[in-house]
Amino acid sequence: MRVCAALFTFWVVIAAAPFSRADHVWSGLVMAENVEKPHPPPPQVAPFEKTLTELFGYNQFEVIGESNKTLKTGQEDWLASSKYFSLHVDARGESEGGYELALKLYQEQQLLLETDTKLSKDSPLVIKGPQVGGGQLILVLVVTNDDEKAGPDDGHSRHRAKQSNAAANAWKRLTRFVRNALP
Repeated sequence: MRVCAALFTFWVVIAAAPFSRADHVWSGLVMAENVEKPHPPPPQVAPFEKTLTELFGYNQFEVIGESNKTLKTGQEDWLASSKYFSLHVDARGESEGGYELALKLYQEQQLLLETDTKLSKDSPLVIKGPQVGGGQLILVLVVTNDDEKAGPDDGHSRHRAKQSNAAANAWKRLTRFVRNALP
């Protein structure tokens, strides 16, 4: 009888629990280079310009291709493209704290990079691409939620607070309750 009550409680908690909002992913093809008089970074890159400068040593960043995608199931795919480069992103599902992704970077029709990776909900994913002329192509992917604009531009914070998953927490509470209730 206690187990039935626990299962009923679980379903009530799940039904009442607010599920997490959809996340947005901004994907950018960013050209980094050193120039004598750099212009301010684009708003999508501004929150982590200092980190990019420290990591790669360039003083100017320009977005040459981008995509904004709303993830509802975590299984979507999308393309960020520029004149010569394109980044194909295939989301393979959501895991704790992020999304499993398959990435393919093309230069025109030639595949340059193919990799599986995880995009954290707490920090951007930055991948060094090929050298182009006097600069460097950088791939940037950032997760934002419904309350934030895709491509964060507030300049105050690089990370956002972790959101709890109400269903997962309810499941953990239920299993603990059932374990304690059984003789």
